Order: sequence, then structure tokens, then C-alpha cells
Amino acid sequence: DVSGRATLAGFTVNHRFSLPGMPAPYVVAQAAIDEDPRIRLTTNIIDCEPEQLELGRQLEVVFEQHEDVWLPLFRPVGDAADLAALPEDEIAPQDFGRHVRPMVSERKFEDEVAITGIGMSDLGRRLMRPALSLTVQACAQAITDAGLSLDEIDGLSTYPGPGMLGPFTEGGVTALESALGIRPTWHNGGMETFGPGGSVIAAMLAVAGGLARHVLCFRTLWEATHNELMKQGRIVPQGGRTTSWQMPFGATSAAHTLAQNAQRHFHRYGTSRETLGWIALNQRANAQANPTAIYRDPMSMDDYLSARPITTPFGLYDCDVPCDGAVAVIVSAVDAARDLAKPPIRVEAVGTQILERIDWDQSTLTHEPQVLGQSAHLWSRTSLRPADVDVAELYDGFTFNCLSWIEALGFCGIGEAKSFLDGGANIARDGVLPLNTHGGQLSHGRTHGMGLIHEAVTQLRGEAGDRQVAGARVAVASSGGLTPSGVMLLRTDA
Repeated sequence: DVSGRATLAGFTVNHRFSLPGMPAPYVVAQAAIDEDPRIRLTTNIIDCEPEQLELGRQLEVVFEQHEDVWLPLFRPVGDAADLAALPEDEIAPQDFGRHVRPMVSERKFEDEVAITGIGMSDLGRRLMRPALSLTVQACAQAITDAGLSLDEIDGLSTYPGPGMLGPFTEGGVTALESALGIRPTWHNGGMETFGPGGSVIAAMLAVAGGLARHVLCFRTLWEATHNELMKQGRIVPQGGRTTSWQMPFGATSAAHTLAQNAQRHFHRYGTSRETLGWIALNQRANAQANPTAIYRDPMSMDDYLSARPITTPFGLYDCDVPCDGAVAVIVSAVDAARDLAKPPIRVEAVGTQILERIDWDQSTLTHEPQVLGQSAHLWSRTSLRPADVDVAELYDGFTFNCLSWIEALGFCGIGEAKSFLDGGANIARDGVLPLNTHGGQLSHGRTHGMGLIHEAVTQLRGEAGDRQVAGARVAVASSGGLTPSGVMLLRTDA
């Protein structure tokens, strides 16, 4: 039994998304219930103007009936100046490293694999091409890049597979196996893995375990074309009642959850919109040196700050670019890799361990969920340290994803991103941490982490042209967050 009283633990004012009966703007919030503040209900705040809301406001439940469903909404009670402390994290952000399990053996599977081929299809907005054709284009490039033949590919690995239909897949392993005529010894596809780049880590395990020699990993999105076909009525959205705990309150996007983590980071550490802006400006500057990037026009801080709001504190340029495109990566056994067309890129370590609840609205308060544990796990598997990293390709579905990875991986202290990012010099291509050198997902295009791995390999090979970071020998690439994520440390074979 609960009293119906709660504390406002997070909120965002949604401006971009609307649902039938829920026109924007509206407030999506997290209410931490008094009996156990670890439990946070995603909800709407009613009977209060958004500008009157502050973290720590006391709330009470108000039930709203829709047919046989009663939705728990909340409204402020008491004095607006009477604010409670926010709930505590189960593990403080700076303490995740203490909870990492030690390596189970001295043998590292990472030592037995290498990345030998990369490929990328045409990338663009509304290409209006079948998703599978983009996949085939990227995979053919990767196979040629590695100097392999189609017959030598004995493994296929993808994310998310056919389970998540619509704009986020070409149909998975089944579709590609049919298109290419491959009969793999090992195959893999699914969402509950190490982030969107988890197909690559899974392939490493298969190769190290002797199930395959050369695994072709692929990731395809056709979101821009899918959205256009929806507008034309040529694709009909799925309907029916949802079992989601978030969607009835208009929390339809990852933006709604992550915006609340960003807001709490602002509240606790003094971060600002300008802090996030330096990430967006850096990605745009790098994209100007990349002919395949979708957004290449110069951008100023004024441009960033004046862009239309999406869901506070995020504006348009805090969000990545929906696009059509496919990326492919080949993972090979290290003994076979040295005889192939390009110098192999070695895998120093991966980070995969889950240390917090996976539910988007129940995990870490001030950072993107599923980055702190995986980052701590990465550093437990190598003697290298953050100072050894020459290039960082960090997941930036939103600017705040990227900020969370920067702090989680130790490139600055927890809560110190404001000073580290100020001015943008530290993350520029000639800075201490060259960040998302191809433009990231914010300007290059949303390739769900696989584009980051592609760029890390390109940089370590010295093939990045005008955007090349001199002397790049160690790169870190992350993918995901909010869902289980993964991070990998790559190096040259020297």
C-alpha cells in the first residue's frame, strides 16, 4: 500500500511530440514515491504551469479514468518553496568501479580477434531505397575492404534483428543470408545485447570461441524513408492498447527519459545548455571535414541555443539526425587477420557489465543509464588508462549521451563536464580528447553506434583524410545507453 504522495524527481517539458488527445506542450515527469523513493513513476504533472515546477516539489496522485484504465497523474501540493532532497542513487556515480566483477581468468578473448574490414552504404535523408539494398552495399564494401571473398564469411551478426521491425532493421540475419547466399556456421541477432554495436562484441566472442573465422556484422536504418512513407499513408502504424508504463503519459521517445537525466545533472553539477552546445558544435565542425556527413553547414552557439525546443533542456541540435544508411564491420580471428588486405585493428578490451537497473526511468539519476557500469568494466580489463586514448567515438544519440560517456570513462571527473567542455578546445580534433571525428550521430547521421566503430577503425588506419587525428593509435568507441550498452577499446597492431 502506498499513500499517493511523492517527490518530483525529474521532469521535461515536451514540445515536439504529440499523441491523440495529448497535444504538445505537456510535462513528462518522474515521481519518486514517499514509501520507497527508489521507485519512480513516469507520469504527467497537472494543475501547474511548467515554469512553476522545481525538482523536489511535493506531489500527490490524481487518478484519471480512460475506459477500464486508471492513469496515476500527479499535482503539486504544499508550499512551492518547501523542496525535498532528490532520491539517492543505489550506487553513487563515482563508485561504480568498486562493484565490477574481477576477470574470471587471465586469458582475454579480446587478444584472439581483430577488426579486418569496414563498409558503409550511401547515407542520406529519404534515400527511398529498400533497406536490404543498403545492407548489401555496406557488406560488399566491408568484404572487399578486408580482401575476403563471400565464401570466406562464416558468421553473421546484427542488431536488432527482425524483432524490432519498421525503420530500424532490414530484416536481420535471415534477410541478408538469403540475399547473399551465405550459409553461416554461427549467427546472431537481437536487442538484448551490448547496445547497437553489441553485434560486434558478440562476433568477437564467437570467433574467440572457435565457432567462426570471419563474422560479418551489420546495422541498417531507414528511418527517414520510413517516416516519409508513413506520411504518404504507404505504411500504416501499429495500433492497439499498449503495455508500456511510459507511453500513456506521452513519454514516446528516449528523449523524454534522457532529458530528465540531463536536467538532474544540471541541478546537481551546474551543467548548462551551453555545456551540451559545445558537443553539438564540435560534431558539426568535424562533419564539415567529412564529405559523407548529412549536416555540414557551420553552426554557432547562437544557432544552437535558438533552435526550436524538442523536450527541455533539449533543442533540435541536441538530437541526432534520422537517416537511411547501413554500416558493416568484419571481425576475424587474429591469426587469419595478418594475411588480409589491411593492417588488423586489435581489440584491447570491452566493457559490458550491467550494474544498475535497466528500466529507463529507474536507473542512474544524473547520468545516462547503462554507461557507468560498462565504462568501469572496460578499464578493469586493460592496463591502458583514459590518458592513453587518442580518439573517442562516443555514442551521441543526444548531446547528453556523449557527456555521460565522457564522465563515465574518466576523461574528466564525475560532474566536471562543464569545465572540461567549456569552449570546446578539449574535444576538438587537435585537443586532448578528439571526439566524434566524423561528425557523430548529431551531424553525420544516426547509425546507432556502428558508424562510431567504423570511424574508430578509419582513424586507427590513418585513412580519415582531412579529419585525421595525427598519430592515432588507441581509440574508444561506445554504443547505446538507456538500454544495455557496450564499449570497446581498439588499438593498432603494434
